[in-house]
Amino acid sequence: MDWIYANVTTVLVVTGLVLLIIEVAILGFATFVLFFVGLAALITAGIFYTGVLEATYINAFFCCAVLTAIIALVLYKPLKQMQQQVEKKTVKGDFNGLRFRLSEAIAPEAPGSHKYSGISWSVQCDEPIAAGTEVEVTNAEVGIFHVRPAAAK
Repeated sequence: MDWIYANVTTVLVVTGLVLLIIEVAILGFATFVLFFVGLAALITAGIFYTGVLEATYINAFFCCAVLTAIIALVLYKPLKQMQQQVEKKTVKGDFNGLRFRLSEAIAPEAPGSHKYSGISWSVQCDEPIAAGTEVEVTNAEVGIFHVRPAAAK
């Protein structure tokens, strides 16, 4: 126990690193609180190591509190904006590109149906398509195939 009291700087470095690892690796940078506190703990350890402040737990507590507040004020908005910038990708499902022949004519206002893998799927389109036409699935939602006439192979 004496080691913990005698090595405040080392305790701060370990605590700061553990908090940063938890924030980034486990929480996926979802909350910033552990990031701010961990960064403040590392900066406080640096301040103690350079001798600017005496390495005591009272100084560590107040220095970490002040630095956490300053870091949060400075970094919260930029980090929040960074989180908001997400690329939206369209996901290609397993059914996209599936080809089959229509057993009935379909139109945008009159969807048809197609039995596939034991499930009766609703078949929808953007233009009228005659029965017997080979179609290709362009998008699949729950219970719905969106199709278009298939291009010749």
